[in-house]
Amino acid sequence: MAWYWRAKPEFEAIAGVDGLTVSGPFDTQAAAEHWLTGTFEALADRGVQAVSLYEEDRLVYGPMNLDAG
Repeated sequence: MAWYWRAKPEFEAIAGVDGLTVSGPFDTQAAAEHWLTGTFEALADRGVQAVSLYEEDRLVYGPMNLDAG
């Protein structure tokens, strides 16, 4: 299986991501969550306001707000 983080569609152009996928694929959910822990501030700085975690095409959870404040 593969896990992916995806931004809300309306933030696609702002974030400069390819399609809706922000990052991935990851081999495990833990690896995907670890990546987000280290990069959520950079994503927020790029204009991404929320992300959702997908396993293949299945929504695992989200959207999660990236606003640290």
